[in-house]
Amino acid sequence: MKVTIERGTLLRALSHVQSVVERRNTIPILSNVLLRAEGGTLSLTATDLDIEIVEEVPADAEQPGAVTAAAVTLFDIVKKLPDGTQVSLEKTGGGRLQLTAGTSDFSLAVLPEDDFPSLPQADNGQRFSVPTGDLARLIDKARFAMSQEETRYYLNGIYLHAFEDGGEKSLRAVATDGHRLARIDADLPPGAEGLEGIIIPRKAVLELRRLLDDAGEEVEMLVAAGRVRFAFDDIALTTKLIDGTFPDYARVIPQGNDKIMRVAPGEFAKSVDRVSTVSADKTRSVKLALEGDMLRLNVNSPETGTATEDLGVDYPGEAIEIGFNARYLLDITSQIDGETMSFALADTASPTVVSDADDERALYVLMPLRV
Repeated sequence: MKVTIERGTLLRALSHVQSVVERRNTIPILSNVLLRAEGGTLSLTATDLDIEIVEEVPADAEQPGAVTAAAVTLFDIVKKLPDGTQVSLEKTGGGRLQLTAGTSDFSLAVLPEDDFPSLPQADNGQRFSVPTGDLARLIDKARFAMSQEETRYYLNGIYLHAFEDGGEKSLRAVATDGHRLARIDADLPPGAEGLEGIIIPRKAVLELRRLLDDAGEEVEMLVAAGRVRFAFDDIALTTKLIDGTFPDYARVIPQGNDKIMRVAPGEFAKSVDRVSTVSADKTRSVKLALEGDMLRLNVNSPETGTATEDLGVDYPGEAIEIGFNARYLLDITSQIDGETMSFALADTASPTVVSDADDERALYVLMPLRV
């Protein structure tokens, strides 16, 4: 194999694929990226056996062929080369990858390309295209609530499915870790009708979101055989789905919460952040005391001290005190784009519903703490 490619093009492609590679691998070939040159194209493939990213970029392939080399090392080398450099990649007879750029010359160890694993691909399944902006929004507003607990593996991702309510059809993303929940809706794309729930793993969600920054207007999705493929431009990400049952999230979203507090998210976040500074316990608990149009935030830590701050709000309900994890409050508040956020409360022990006054298609649920 011998191919010549512009440094910026190669760097961009390597940055897309190399992050899927695990830094510590018991299988050496999984630390490598597969480079395959043919015609005017160089394809780059990286995988961890659960996720596979493939990207094709224009290149001058003088001699077709394939080679694998350490993905992170190759990325680091190309990143340090001067802008605009033409990079030559050649598999030598001695079983090395020769990288030449200007006056720089590198000889890298390789592993047999035939040993490089490939995820099974499915061409038959449910195929539809999602606007890139919609998919990015679904991920951005839901991913903070994904669980990281291995025991409840079915919560370690985003649950995506088609939803219909009163004739309105949506593509719905849900994430929860048992303490907070995010439910985000977008317009249902043509072809996605009847999409049964799929759980996209956490790592795949984060990798996909990173790739979407360079995506065009639409992303093609193919759901089939326990996998989902996201394809756009010359990039394709394929991932296994989590084989589990996502809980019935609708059961934990209260419908009768009648104590409504409205507050400016920016000022609320600053107040929560300030008082939680003295919170030394693991839960970073903060107590919210509502009476009239005044919210008092209070933190009491035996080890550190106390903090109190008053904030003006719109609250016509009866007085109530309720505690929350400060970090969870800040995570949800950071998702609010409008000028007003609403807290729908019931009592000190029941879940609270948080919503954005300017975004009816985003809803959050937060479990209280005992304080």
